[in-house]
Amino acid sequence: VQLVESGGGLVQPGGSLRLSCVASGFTFSRYAMSWYRHAPGKERELVAFITSNGGWTNYADSMKGRFTISRDNAKNTVYLQMNSLKLEDTGVYYCYTRWGNSDYWGQGTQVTVSS
Repeated sequence: VQLVESGGGLVQPGGSLRLSCVASGFTFSRYAMSWYRHAPGKERELVAFITSNGGWTNYADSMKGRFTISRDNAKNTVYLQMNSLKLEDTGVYYCYTRWGNSDYWGQGTQVTVSS
């Protein structure tokens, strides 16, 4: 199982970024996916979750209305569209899934929100 994130970078407050996570090594379309964030000095936290067919999504309260998780099962890819970014959105964003009895994480992509 491999999860490879991309799309992070430096953005000003109020800006947008779209993160991507390409999955391989398992039947992507059968598994729910999540994005997590690890902000400096904080615990890793769940950002967004999406079911295997994309029919249901859920978000941390602070992300609702600003972030959108989606997936393209034909491309084995899950996305995180982040709008109206705030300074406190800075952190490393990780793609996650649970396959079999194991947890799988990507290497993370850094998002820095700064003026």
